[in-house]
Amino acid sequence: MQDAETVLSVLRERGKKGLSCSELYRQMFNKDLYLLAYGGIYSNKGAMTPGVSEETADGMSEGKIDQIIEAMRGERYQFSPARRVYIPKKNGRLRPLGLPSWGDKLVGEAVRLLLEAFYEPQFSPRSHGFRKGRGCHTALGEVQRTWSGTVWFIEGDISDCFGSVDHEILLGILAEKIHDNRFLRLVRNMLKAGYMEEWVYQETLSGTPQGGVLSPLLSNIYLDKLDAFIEGTLIPEYTRGNRRKGNTEYFRLKSRRLRAVQRGDRVQARELQKQTQRIPATDPMDPGYRRLTYVRYADDHLLGFIGPKAEAEEIKERLAQFLRETLGLELNQDKTLITHARTRAARFLGYNVIVQHDNTKLSRGRRSVNGTIALRVPTDVIKAKCAPYRKHGKPWHRGELQNLDDYEIVRIYGAEYRGVVNYYLLAQNVSQLGMLCWNAQTSMLKTLAAKHRSTVRKMSARYRVKTETKDGLRICYEARKTRPDKPDLVSRFGGIPLKHDRRANVHDPAPVHVRPPPKELIHRLRERRCELCEQGATVAVHQVAKLADLGTRGPDQPAWAALMARKRRKTLVVCHGCHQHIHASSAANAA
Repeated sequence: MQDAETVLSVLRERGKKGLSCSELYRQMFNKDLYLLAYGGIYSNKGAMTPGVSEETADGMSEGKIDQIIEAMRGERYQFSPARRVYIPKKNGRLRPLGLPSWGDKLVGEAVRLLLEAFYEPQFSPRSHGFRKGRGCHTALGEVQRTWSGTVWFIEGDISDCFGSVDHEILLGILAEKIHDNRFLRLVRNMLKAGYMEEWVYQETLSGTPQGGVLSPLLSNIYLDKLDAFIEGTLIPEYTRGNRRKGNTEYFRLKSRRLRAVQRGDRVQARELQKQTQRIPATDPMDPGYRRLTYVRYADDHLLGFIGPKAEAEEIKERLAQFLRETLGLELNQDKTLITHARTRAARFLGYNVIVQHDNTKLSRGRRSVNGTIALRVPTDVIKAKCAPYRKHGKPWHRGELQNLDDYEIVRIYGAEYRGVVNYYLLAQNVSQLGMLCWNAQTSMLKTLAAKHRSTVRKMSARYRVKTETKDGLRICYEARKTRPDKPDLVSRFGGIPLKHDRRANVHDPAPVHVRPPPKELIHRLRERRCELCEQGATVAVHQVAKLADLGTRGPDQPAWAALMARKRRKTLVVCHGCHQHIHASSAANAA
């Protein structure tokens, strides 16, 4: 059987050519595919989170893969129901999250590798969610670069998109290109596995379970039909004309100004110039000119339309009809808005999107600002980001961090602030995040002051430093953790220029497959040598969730934990006897 990389390469080529594929199920017997899948997910945080059973990535071995393959050969592999938990959403509600068992995660990742290799080349370039080399910044950058002149924004919001995916429609979409009934049955069984909520089994009637490794890809395959409808039907119908007709009044005033200049009447020429700057050079209501643009990130999509509002309403209705009749989805009527681009902002991926208009700003004699897209940080976002650092109407210390060392306190504040700023560097008003900087910085200094029973002024003097950036020296705050015979660990808050950066937009080309370097863990597993007793044997991978679980170094630390800590690895390839000894010693220490 071919190695996994060769199989995936063949699938990519078939996907690029738009061909169908068959015998995908045979690849589920490919041991190399499971090892590649294991190398991709073993380091995820969820790898050590159990599902309905206690099975996790700890104890992974080639023998487990052999058991899965044997079950696949007879179509006897059974997916376990996912363990359902709830996580909070921004609006205060709860989002259901499914936690599959470790074996199901491994099989799901193997299926994802096959489907992604085949479908990724076929996806629309206007789709940016859950795709390699794409993300929020590429979607926003496309809007910023190519949507000039937009008159109406149509903000699309699908009600409970992931939970409303119709299984039969999804399987029908897969069956259009995948002519392998055994593989389709495998996907069906995965979708129908159900979930356990408070240890009561519930059937899965629709939706792709959020938390599964395959769910994002399946949602993209499902919504690719929406991309195809908009690109193949709506955009051709609502796009016409090469350019707008000229505005007669504009050219009349321009001619009068030229004659005034020829007469030497500078006063009238200046007045006529001001009048021409207040009206458009082309006819904004030209019935022969229409443009429709589109971008999607996961289930959030935005359309930009140049034309009358009546036609924008028509586009919205046709979208709702297509989603309802073809995909079984419903537009959220309260959140699907038609926004006038010049007077109001559309909300997309946490940014406010507006069309600029300023007749007074000229560049080389032209009103270069008019019609261009501007991205802005919403005011409510700034207030929401400042809220965790405020109490009683002013910045406040965070008591839950007081017991941490200074390095960790500065690191946590710095990471939180840096994440927000880096995301909003595309915004023209990113400087308004200075309010967030002040609140977070003051809260950090008050937390340090409360820890040391000192004052904000003294804490500021202790940790304040200047650092070199591309824009020169910047003031920031640093805390250091000294280590014997090693460089100090440095955590930093601030030092980021709050300056609009168009380069923050990632301009990635179409994904090109590059053979990744082989996973070190896979090589260690295939050597079949215990890293603890150094004997050749049947081995498994002992894994911990984080290095902190190994405990502090010292004479009481077990040899296996000391070895993992010294190598800074969360995994250790061990034989069966050593693995049992590790778990026995861990249980004894816990008791």
